[in-house]
Amino acid sequence: MLDERSTGTTGSRKRSKAADVLAYTFFLPPPRVQEQIVEVIRAVDDQMAALDVEAEALNGVYQAATSRLYCTAEGGEADSRFLGDVMHLDVVRTPMEAGKTYHLAGVLNAGKGLVDKDEFDGADTEYSAMNILRENQVVMRKLTAWEGPITVVPPEFDGFVASNEFPTFTLTSDVAPGWMKHVCRTPRLWAEMKNRVVGTVQRRKRLNPDQLLSVALPVPSRPEQEKVAEALDAIEREVTAIHEEAARLRGVRARLLSGLLDRSIDIRSAELGA
Repeated sequence: MLDERSTGTTGSRKRSKAADVLAYTFFLPPPRVQEQIVEVIRAVDDQMAALDVEAEALNGVYQAATSRLYCTAEGGEADSRFLGDVMHLDVVRTPMEAGKTYHLAGVLNAGKGLVDKDEFDGADTEYSAMNILRENQVVMRKLTAWEGPITVVPPEFDGFVASNEFPTFTLTSDVAPGWMKHVCRTPRLWAEMKNRVVGTVQRRKRLNPDQLLSVALPVPSRPEQEKVAEALDAIEREVTAIHEEAARLRGVRARLLSGLLDRSIDIRSAELGA
């Protein structure tokens, strides 16, 4: 394998010598078999490309449908309400104790949710205490708020922790968490957040909780919220399924190409499978 002969300490910085490349030997199938291998791999590539097109189209449908988040059942824009009227700052902090394991979460930009940043021991952080995330709370990152780092905490992140740069808010009973999750993905909210950031250095500008709560957005009734959230969830599930199928095909392609080249897979059986 060329990777075994490459030099360097970091994967992205490793280099292969020209002599090693020229000395590398591999099985070269006859021209007709090469053509058949190309045909089989092209069939898989075509299917992956079709999935990418389908996912992109569905993403467009999703983006267009988010306009319904702010509408009544009749199609008009709902009455605006301050976020301070539909949620309130609700931060619970837990002390960082040596010998105790905590699970750290990060907030992705553009309302894309949370990311698991792994476990750590309480002795391995400079923070004396951190915020606890709870299911269905809204959490945002104060720093670089114009990038839309805001989301609703899903069940699998309940109990995770984050620094005090990540304030949490509890929604009132007339706001559906599922609706708010999709609102967090809309440029309309990000623009309102951007307009309220404070600070002099661009990358250090931040949005404080009271400034977020001063944002006003159209808020339809809870039944209307739940209806549009259900429709957007269905689109999202379909997009996720397409991406998972594309990822599976990429794995199949890699194994198939390797097997065809080293003859562990017979070209005739591969053609039947394609």
